[in-house]
Amino acid sequence: MERLRQRWGYKKDNGMTTEIAFADIRSLRGLIRADRITPGELVSVFAERIAAHNAVSRAFITQTPQEAARSAAALTKEDILRSPVAGIPYASKDLFDVEGVRTTAGSRVFHDRIATEDAFVIARLRSAGALSMGKTNLHEFAYGATGENEVYGTCVNAYDPTRLAGGSSSGSAAAVAFGLVPAALGTDTGGSVRAPAALNGLVGLKPTIGCVPTHGVVPYCWTLDHVGILTRTVADCADILGLVARYDSRDPASVKLPKEDYSESLGEDISGVRIGIPSNFFFERSDPQILSALERVKDHLAEKGARLVPVTFPDMRHTRTVSLTVQMPEALSAHSAHLENRGELYSKEFRAGLALGQCLLAEHYVKAKRFIETYRQQTNALFEDVDVILTPATPEIAQKVGTVKTTRDGVDEAVGNAITRFTTFFNMTGHPALTMPCGLHPEGLPIGLQLVGRYFDEKSLFRVAHEIEKCGKFSIPLPEVDT
Repeated sequence: MERLRQRWGYKKDNGMTTEIAFADIRSLRGLIRADRITPGELVSVFAERIAAHNAVSRAFITQTPQEAARSAAALTKEDILRSPVAGIPYASKDLFDVEGVRTTAGSRVFHDRIATEDAFVIARLRSAGALSMGKTNLHEFAYGATGENEVYGTCVNAYDPTRLAGGSSSGSAAAVAFGLVPAALGTDTGGSVRAPAALNGLVGLKPTIGCVPTHGVVPYCWTLDHVGILTRTVADCADILGLVARYDSRDPASVKLPKEDYSESLGEDISGVRIGIPSNFFFERSDPQILSALERVKDHLAEKGARLVPVTFPDMRHTRTVSLTVQMPEALSAHSAHLENRGELYSKEFRAGLALGQCLLAEHYVKAKRFIETYRQQTNALFEDVDVILTPATPEIAQKVGTVKTTRDGVDEAVGNAITRFTTFFNMTGHPALTMPCGLHPEGLPIGLQLVGRYFDEKSLFRVAHEIEKCGKFSIPLPEVDT
């Protein structure tokens, strides 16, 4: 670290490590290639930050800096030049198997589960030279949107530690937002990547269903589970997707696609791009400050030549019920053996959810699956007239830890339902969706927007998102976690 202090010209570690910790991946890659910092030094910086901030953030369940340091030492100059993430630390939600490391799924049930091989996406990142710093916290078995966890603690928001980070990929969001890693993997079954990303001022992507294999990821709901990515910038997200979007025969949902350079659309003119603006559901019962921020985004896109086109979604009254009717029987199926052998180790919350799965009939499940197919067809039809759809990411900003419900326009809503009200639908349809910051609320918390695209057209999402990001009007300050 002394060499690093001298090169960066800082007398104290705090300024140096803070600047590095909140840099995006592309900036860090530039520093490595310019020999201003080594991968091993990066690992040291982030390991120190994890040690300093994990007690507050609760981001990590398992830390693996020693393994990361060994991997960093093995990287060659050729490795650094061939890969966009070589030498870059990252973290993964503790549903992803990392060989030789515990996969707890945030539960006592898996307290002794050691992975024997890497999950598909972990193997892809390992082969690209990325450095795993450890496994991040989550709502137990991804069952919940608040990120509350009675075993490993509740992750908090980097902008206000009295607020929720959101879930279920709470630790992945907190790890990036607190500057503990520059990127993280999560899973998204109803918004579990996109919502916490939005609440913490990050970019969060749920790719098209089948785009990124789920092999080696502890399942919650096979029909709705997606692997997702959390980063600081749109470009970083595009770079990582380009590495992990591949076919894997071990995942029944995986789709064979040509190799894509998702970053090639960044910076392209958006003139003529048709932006769908929902006329129902997605702008209802929302914080007025969030709606105002979205109006400013719409104005900016129109100024850049995009066409704003009203679209009407199908009847959305039963979407959450449909989602849960699929989730709970599938979760019950995934956990049936563990319930028999270790049932007493599950939390009361998750056991109650699994009990609901036992009460649902096969008829209910089949009807819900038919609803989902109808939703997919109806949403596909919208993309005949538009290229991308714009919505708020969440109807509310991050709520206080311990909040049970929110009230908006006289309607009470469970806080977890509020967090994911605008995201859940697109897990059922399987369309790609990205959230990103678009302003700071007067309460000092991030406001996020959501962009949704056609199947396997993540490039259009990145193109529009990059236009919003680069203009600077919607950027937000970093959280003051080092003061």
